[in-house]
Amino acid sequence: MNAKIDFSKISFLIVDGDKISAQVVYDTLAYLGASHIQRVKTPNDAFDVLRNSTNSPNRFIPVIMLTAHSEMKYVTTARDLGITEFLAKPFNAKALYSRLVSVIARPRRFINTGTYFGPDRRRRQVQFDGPDRREL
Repeated sequence: MNAKIDFSKISFLIVDGDKISAQVVYDTLAYLGASHIQRVKTPNDAFDVLRNSTNSPNRFIPVIMLTAHSEMKYVTTARDLGITEFLAKPFNAKALYSRLVSVIARPRRFINTGTYFGPDRRRRQVQFDGPDRREL
């Protein structure tokens, strides 16, 4: 990937109860040049507030979920909550960098329906021959 990203101008929030895992992510971001990095241990209702509250500082902020639970049911649940990208642990710096570049250089369009607000969950553009329910 040849995208040049100035990570020093981007703010990051690491939410991870595992101290070692959080430190690895922190160190990787710092190595990439990030200087605005905040760490917290628990998400509480932060994600719901981020995507759905009128008090959200930015509903469109990309969220990369790093987790050891990479089974399809966890991926699907995360996607349906509005996670932008998903990265299974253990991960390496190259994989994290790839996801960072993806959400920054190629942001996904956001969808707003009665039951979902978040990035477009479709990864592939497939020819669809039905009614567009998003317009209803």
